[in-house]
Amino acid sequence: MRGRIGRWAAGVPVLAGAMLAAGLPAAASPAAPGPGAFPGAPGVPGERPSFCEHDQRGGLAAELFCAEEGDLVEVRIGDLRPTQPAIGYDQIYYKQGRYTLGKDDVNKRFDDWCEANGQGGVEDAEPDATLHDPSTFTCEVDLGDETDDDIAEMKTFVVGPGGVPYLTDGHHTFTSLLEVAGPDVRVRVQVQDNLSTLPPSAFWQRMKDEDRVWLRDADGSTITPAQLPRQLGLDTMNNDELRALLYYTRDIGWESTDTLYAQFRWGNWITANPDIDLSDWDRADFDSYLDAVRTVSEAQVELDPSDVVDGEYTAGDLGVLDEWNDGDPADEGEFADLSTPYSADKPGKLAYALEYKNTHNLD
Repeated sequence: MRGRIGRWAAGVPVLAGAMLAAGLPAAASPAAPGPGAFPGAPGVPGERPSFCEHDQRGGLAAELFCAEEGDLVEVRIGDLRPTQPAIGYDQIYYKQGRYTLGKDDVNKRFDDWCEANGQGGVEDAEPDATLHDPSTFTCEVDLGDETDDDIAEMKTFVVGPGGVPYLTDGHHTFTSLLEVAGPDVRVRVQVQDNLSTLPPSAFWQRMKDEDRVWLRDADGSTITPAQLPRQLGLDTMNNDELRALLYYTRDIGWESTDTLYAQFRWGNWITANPDIDLSDWDRADFDSYLDAVRTVSEAQVELDPSDVVDGEYTAGDLGVLDEWNDGDPADEGEFADLSTPYSADKPGKLAYALEYKNTHNLD
């Protein structure tokens, strides 16, 4: 698809100018050709010629016009467009607690950045290390030495019309990094697809058909693509409490799969399930939160993998576990880790979240 627009964008003005110079009327100028009129141009109706190597703006958009599936592209976090309207604030609060109140030898923010960048975890960091300067910390995997497993941990985006990067995985990770270090942090993201030749209406239809966009808000209402936030962040994205709760039930009632927006789908299942009573759930109380985690996760593992959870997605599609807490008793395994209080040397995720909320007087 590279180079297809050059003959049209550059040729028509030259040809029109030549005709005018020859005294021919402007109406004699040729009309814009339809799809497939140029050799090598996109032949699919509704597609536009590619701007690859013909965009005059330079910068990220010009690079993304030429991006191919699987490419690893460095982006500014603030330039990534969300494909969902909401996030689970309590998941972000865990990361903020870990980043600002943490007890790790090396701050967790560097570990998350290294993993997102395809470089494993963090190895060490200088005392004044900053995410804005990767030379101040060292990741476990050098650039160029990434394995398939390392790359599999990277977040993904789709190149949309105008060369805009639409994030399809990593909203919570990148929001967490943005909240602690600002939008100018740069990190590599993997290209999932390049749909920059599609006009907006066709682009969003394709995204919906392939389940790469989530157009339901935290209250369950349907939104349009135009209502999606234009940037990641707690001040731009709404709070989905159930989405956060499902984060804490992971590896207790379900495990991660390749299905996008799995926690949102589990959240719809909770809302539609009258047998799950969360009326006493107090998001500021540690024991109450653990009770909510247990209530939901125990209900999850009662499902058969073939049971429909949301739309066409079954419990098996969404990673339901065969046994609660993966077969471990409550005082072992993931539930025991989650139950670890902040006073411990290695607090659990929930303890970090609630400590951060308490410290900053957050709901």
